[in-house]
Amino acid sequence: MADAQRRGRWLQRATITWNLFEVGITIGLGIAARSLALVAFGIDSLIEVFASFVVLWHMGGVVGGPHRDHRAQSLVGWAFALLSISLVVTGLRSLILGLEPGSSVWGMLYLGITALVMFGLAAWKRSIGRVLESGPFLAEARLTFLDGWLATSVLIALGLNYVLGWWWADALAAVLIGAIAAREAFELTRHD
Repeated sequence: MADAQRRGRWLQRATITWNLFEVGITIGLGIAARSLALVAFGIDSLIEVFASFVVLWHMGGVVGGPHRDHRAQSLVGWAFALLSISLVVTGLRSLILGLEPGSSVWGMLYLGITALVMFGLAAWKRSIGRVLESGPFLAEARLTFLDGWLATSVLIALGLNYVLGWWWADALAAVLIGAIAAREAFELTRHD
């Protein structure tokens, strides 16, 4: 169990480090390419950082028992809610205003790498979370998995815009991922 705790903390710190790096890279690439999708992806990475800090806080607690578990899981749920609101508002705004994202080959390359990293981290977190029998840890693993899907969808949308001129694919992907995040938020916070 101590080994799983140590690996779990390492995974959360790795997620925080990657996402902080990701914030700067994707926002910078997004501004350079005038891509709202890349900028929004960078901002959404801050939500993942928050969720990882919540799980580290939860793992450090010796007292609190079920109340601490519930509080941590609820905070991760609210991170899902923030992600959902951010994605749906950004996506609907882009669709309504007809905002065409710019394309960034470097951004697409980075998103491909990010998707692989996030899916790998999510799988590893899921296995550690099961060993730890930690609801908050498993909930945060789902957020990391969703972040992998978000990277994939933004990558596909930017590619469709780049190749076919389908500017709306980016916004539609954001709204769909936002709906999935809303469902997760509801599940994690419905007992608050």
